[in-house]
Amino acid sequence: MNQTLPALPAPDLDREIDELARALRRANGPLMSVVNRLGGGIEAQMAHLPPRLRSEVERVTAAALGAALGLGGAVPAVGRRGTLAAAILSGAAGGAGGLATSIAELPVTVTVILKAIRDEAEAAGFDPAEPSVRAACLMVFSAGSPLSGDDGVNTSFLSARLTLTGPALQKLIATVAPKLAVALGQKLAAQAVPVLGAISGAGLNAAYLSYYREVARIRFALMRLAVQHGAEAVTQRFAVASEAPRLRKA
Repeated sequence: MNQTLPALPAPDLDREIDELARALRRANGPLMSVVNRLGGGIEAQMAHLPPRLRSEVERVTAAALGAALGLGGAVPAVGRRGTLAAAILSGAAGGAGGLATSIAELPVTVTVILKAIRDEAEAAGFDPAEPSVRAACLMVFSAGSPLSGDDGVNTSFLSARLTLTGPALQKLIATVAPKLAVALGQKLAAQAVPVLGAISGAGLNAAYLSYYREVARIRFALMRLAVQHGAEAVTQRFAVASEAPRLRKA
């Protein structure tokens, strides 16, 4: 991890943290808009998923995370537009054939989104191949479900230095996979809405990519600020900036 990042003056630090807090509040807005256009409330759509698919989605998700991490830098660099195009194409292909092809497409979606997360780490000045940064990339998937309204950026990760070696990797995947599986299960439910098919798959994949990429940008920007100014200072300032505005009494 790069420990020589130049420090910012305090006013610039405050402005950057304020911007990140605003971005966090906006993170899941576009996704909810897409879901609402594609088929209404997610609770009703979840009824389309047979109960047995819960364990299957979690199993596929855990396997996909392990495989995507193993690929690492082997995934070609295609830029932001290329990553978005890949997400849209895989979502369209998955949604076109109903639940069966949607489940088969999940590993591709996970790989594409993890690639976007790694790109955000690199853009913030971190080496995605470093074990602690690889762990941080994986933990982005635990940042709340995109459809739950939980922004999920817990600043405790600023002080954490996780590694991905042997049993630690499997333990981290076992921690992250269930939460990501819930989010992907919600995506499958929305894709199962009759008639929509490939259109819903493409739109939802684009929205999921946008959500996780933005969460990654915020997290790695905070990590960069923590290197420059210390985790405690950044955590305290971000907590204040992230508080919901309070209504003043007349």
